[in-house]
Amino acid sequence: MTGHPPGPLWTGRATNPMQWLLAAAGAACVALGVELAVDNAAWSTDFVPLLMAVTGCLAAGLLMLYGTLAFVNVSVTVDAQAVMVRCGHIGVPRRTIPLTEVTAADFLPRITPQHWGGWGYRWRPQKGTAVIVRRGEGLALTLGDGKLFTVTVDDAENAVRVIRTHLRALAR
Repeated sequence: MTGHPPGPLWTGRATNPMQWLLAAAGAACVALGVELAVDNAAWSTDFVPLLMAVTGCLAAGLLMLYGTLAFVNVSVTVDAQAVMVRCGHIGVPRRTIPLTEVTAADFLPRITPQHWGGWGYRWRPQKGTAVIVRRGEGLALTLGDGKLFTVTVDDAENAVRVIRTHLRALAR
């Protein structure tokens, strides 16, 4: 027993309501694909182009829906052992980073999607990984391999304080 209280020591989240507009566009693509698929008169002529249009609308719409709903929000939990990051309403994708793998934690007052190449779960070979759901404050964890794990989250400054406190305790 480490003497730390059970449960989370810090929790935070960030949301991006603008992602709902992209989700609506995805839903419209799916609806168009369904409408084309059930329009019996259209199937009697030009079968292949219609099949391609239906498949394209459904695929694009479903990808847009998943891509936006998965990253409309992110939640971060810090406990005595790890930092847990869960995306979207069902928590997928998710990542758990043991504090033993963290060498530093830094508060970033201004993260933009352009820093990482857009919204979502991002990876850059020389930089590391990020979960970006909106522009604004966040935290960056430096991992043992030198790579960063960055996440946009409200109240990130307090999260960094909690993580640093636990990193000092682990170092003893």
